[in-house]
Amino acid sequence: MLDKDQIAAASEVLVGHWRDGTKLDALEARLRPQNRADGYAIQAELERRSSGTLFGWKIAATSEAGQKHINVTEPLAGRIMSDTVIADGGTAPMKGNEMRVGEPEFAFRIGRDLPPRAVPYTTREVLDAVETLHPAIEIPDSRFADFVSAGEAQLIADNACAHLFVLGAATSADWRAMDLVEERPQITLRGERHIGHGRSVLGDPRAALAWLANELSSLGITLRGGQVVTTGTCHPPLPIRAGDRFATDFGMLGKVSVEFV
Repeated sequence: MLDKDQIAAASEVLVGHWRDGTKLDALEARLRPQNRADGYAIQAELERRSSGTLFGWKIAATSEAGQKHINVTEPLAGRIMSDTVIADGGTAPMKGNEMRVGEPEFAFRIGRDLPPRAVPYTTREVLDAVETLHPAIEIPDSRFADFVSAGEAQLIADNACAHLFVLGAATSADWRAMDLVEERPQITLRGERHIGHGRSVLGDPRAALAWLANELSSLGITLRGGQVVTTGTCHPPLPIRAGDRFATDFGMLGKVSVEFV
């Protein structure tokens, strides 16, 4: 386990690379997280060093395609900071973005706190705490030049590849009565249409949400009312470039879009 000084130093290195738009091969050996706990400890420091406030949480690698994309075997939780949130229909800068993919996602705004506890939350308990459902787009990135070989501990430390996030309007549809597993959002990009699938998100976006609540609980963190959780891509990450418009139609659940410059 890393000590407090090592955690702070590792965080400072990563924050510096994010601020400067630069990359690193790996954290030096003495600062490198050896396990998920080390990674999350470094990530927590990133929050304290951010100019924004905690807007919510993301889940990386909730699909087989997402896991292959960053070479991990299970999901990772990351923080969404307020200064990385882009308005629906807004523009996202491509400068410094090396991952260069967009991901259509189901996002949930929490209505009441879910504090840490010894017994895992059931999916029903977590859903009962949800206020609204939103269509969303995540634009991930990493400060590691070779994020595929960085490993899960370093990727967690690097905020689980959180970069930019677009939140659509809350749906007016009765989403609780819908089978989100079989929802098939349509993504339009460079004149081509791609079809996502709710089952790609850890089998069910609602199960992914429950996973996040329990992951935070195991870390002693409260999932707070008002925070947004985006549950992972429902389509293999789609390559993006400057000039693109990434538009996703979630049918009855609404639409969300972003342009890249």
